[in-house]
Amino acid sequence: MAAAKRGSRGRRKEAKARAPLEGEPGQVVAHHGVAVLVRLESGDDKQVWLTPDQRAVVGDRVVVAGARLEVLPARGILRRRDPRGRERTIAVNLDLLAIVIAVEPRETPGYIDRGVVIARAAGIEPAIMVNKIDLGGARELADRLDEIYGNEIRVLRVSAETGEGLESIRELFSGNMLGAMVGVSGVGKSSLMNALVPDLDLRVRALNRGSGKGRHTTTTATLHALEGGGFLVDTAGFKDFIAVDVALVEAASHFPGFEAGLEAGCRFRDCAHKSEPGCGVLAAVDAGAIQPGRHRAYLALLEELSESSAR
Repeated sequence: MAAAKRGSRGRRKEAKARAPLEGEPGQVVAHHGVAVLVRLESGDDKQVWLTPDQRAVVGDRVVVAGARLEVLPARGILRRRDPRGRERTIAVNLDLLAIVIAVEPRETPGYIDRGVVIARAAGIEPAIMVNKIDLGGARELADRLDEIYGNEIRVLRVSAETGEGLESIRELFSGNMLGAMVGVSGVGKSSLMNALVPDLDLRVRALNRGSGKGRHTTTTATLHALEGGGFLVDTAGFKDFIAVDVALVEAASHFPGFEAGLEAGCRFRDCAHKSEPGCGVLAAVDAGAIQPGRHRAYLALLEELSESSAR
């Protein structure tokens, strides 16, 4: 597993040993293919061209010396597969991952669970934002999600349209936390970004009338400072979470709703919570401490991970 994690930064090539670059520290705030925009500690922004063997993404801590760039080791790595099955690093050094949900359009089955597992496996704290809370049925949706996830994960009720709950988002990101919002296209991530970041003016498009799905409006990840502290990465719309670098044992350890069973412990360290004797999770299901629906959702995620690994 350790070897896999070392290669998880977009399968970067191992850099030849060399002395650290002498220059000014900064952070990548936008990625434009062959170049990145770096915000230096001085507050100035500088565009730096990447060499053919370099990889840098939003959130990367870097050192800039003239036209040269050195990328420092990162943590909190958010990755996914694109529609062609290629692995993509979206952002790094994340503290928070906000999974944005709306009553329209709805996320695909298992979307939240995959997002939570991906975040926890990467050492990122997950949160759930129910946007468009002013729409009919949205508060009922938020209440259901609170029942499922609220004991372990914050569930925020927000509206980019009315401004409700925006202060709770600012509070979540206070203390210079770096986070990203992900969600299917059309849930209102760009609208939330516009409401949270003055003068940002991201393009916002209505839902496609024919399909009920959103049109992608963000083409590159960008990092923005929030009023009151903290930083938020805007990402292209995630059609779906396709787990990358998540082992079965990590899903077993991080699945939301299994906390009661995990605290009780299992007989085997690598218990997959499927049919193993002495499984704390299965015992908690039998005792009613874990809802059977949560266990079925977990088994569905295991099947997805197995299929992804086979591919």
